[in-house]
Amino acid sequence: MKTKKVLSLGLSVLMLGSLLVGCGNKDKDTSTAEGKTLTIAGLDGGYGTEGWKKVIEKFEQDNGVKVNATFDKKISDVVRPKITAGKDVPDIIYLTVGGVGGLTDTLIKEKQIADISALLDTEIPGESTKVKDKILSSFVQGATADPYGDGKLYLAPLNNAPCGLFYNAGLFKEKNWEVPKDWDGMWKLAEEAKKEGISLFTYPTAGYFDAFFTSLLNATAGPETYAKLISYDVDAWKLPEVKEAFEIVGKLAKYTAPTTVANANGDNFTKNQQLIIDGKALFCPNGTWLPGEMAATTPDGFEWGITGIPAAKAGGDSYSTNFVEQMYVPEKAANKELAMKFMAYCYSDEAADLFYKYGALDEEAMKKSEDPKKEIYKAGFLIPIKGSEKRVAESDSFMFTMADKGVKTNSSTFMAANAVEGVTLTGETGILFGSINSVVSGDKTVDEWYNASVDAVQKIADANK
Repeated sequence: MKTKKVLSLGLSVLMLGSLLVGCGNKDKDTSTAEGKTLTIAGLDGGYGTEGWKKVIEKFEQDNGVKVNATFDKKISDVVRPKITAGKDVPDIIYLTVGGVGGLTDTLIKEKQIADISALLDTEIPGESTKVKDKILSSFVQGATADPYGDGKLYLAPLNNAPCGLFYNAGLFKEKNWEVPKDWDGMWKLAEEAKKEGISLFTYPTAGYFDAFFTSLLNATAGPETYAKLISYDVDAWKLPEVKEAFEIVGKLAKYTAPTTVANANGDNFTKNQQLIIDGKALFCPNGTWLPGEMAATTPDGFEWGITGIPAAKAGGDSYSTNFVEQMYVPEKAANKELAMKFMAYCYSDEAADLFYKYGALDEEAMKKSEDPKKEIYKAGFLIPIKGSEKRVAESDSFMFTMADKGVKTNSSTFMAANAVEGVTLTGETGILFGSINSVVSGDKTVDEWYNASVDAVQKIADANK
């Protein structure tokens, strides 16, 4: 389960408590950094903190600096008082938009995140390459990197985790079923599966609809209209092709596994995911962490599959949200130059290798292994740089092939806006995604959900004129 907006876009916590890292070592590049101390605060989420620890240690060794890093599953609660007091503000924060506690969202709205556009022209330590020549350009464009739409960089992308509909590929082969490419095909499959006592759909928690529903909006309304939707364009939200996405979810509710809503919470969400493994439901929206998260209850020989959100009509486009985690520099940070250097190092091949290898160290699996000293990994923390896909383990490569099959990508981040008291549109408890359980259970109609969402957009738009 991803950290929510995370996003928390939450990831299941694999390491408990907080991890403090800090040790100085020999320097190899002390031109501007020697003797300085860099502070980092980050989320201890589904990818753990071991990757960060390895990258930090190497940066210390190469630059003669000390890095004090604090990682916690409730990092917002740890950092917020420091920022409010303007004392001991971290130089770098690793917590994505919509992350646990909403700190990043608050800092965006209060314009307390520094402009780091210069990062793109920074040379990557240890390499003769600038960040802009190596990072995947699509990841430094749009609301996930530039929440104000002013052409500057504020949020540096870290992890590339495609989201989509996961399914039991072995079951599809056994039944001789094809994965539908559009929603008409989904409804036909739903009826066929229903005859065999199998539900078409389930989901971990309502929060996972940030990735699912935004991809669905792209499929029904198109990317140009979607750009208006995330900018709170009220007229765009009133278009029939936008309401169509709401109606699809309403119909999908009829084919959702009956135990889904009861288990759609932080304690029981894996029971919904288990329905896919057990062949009791066909599709479940999720991200690259799913196979590892369910490894303990996945039988040998099980084959996962993933597909994008189906096209609205035959011949239309299918979409998949790329879940991007982010790091940034608070406006009140004391060591912005050193922070920029560390961030640039994160895009080096060396750091990318460390993040991927140790970014999903499966400590629980290691404890259960006959050889507890053997390192076991899940799908890793993939830095969005050119050639990054080559780091993906063969067992995980299926999750990075959707683009090759014509599935287009989209982000799930809305543009920054001034807060409106009593109005929350996105996030786990927001009107747009937080209403899903009520719609699936029948406690709220599609029209009520849609009208409440448009009303919330209207209020946000009015407050931001």
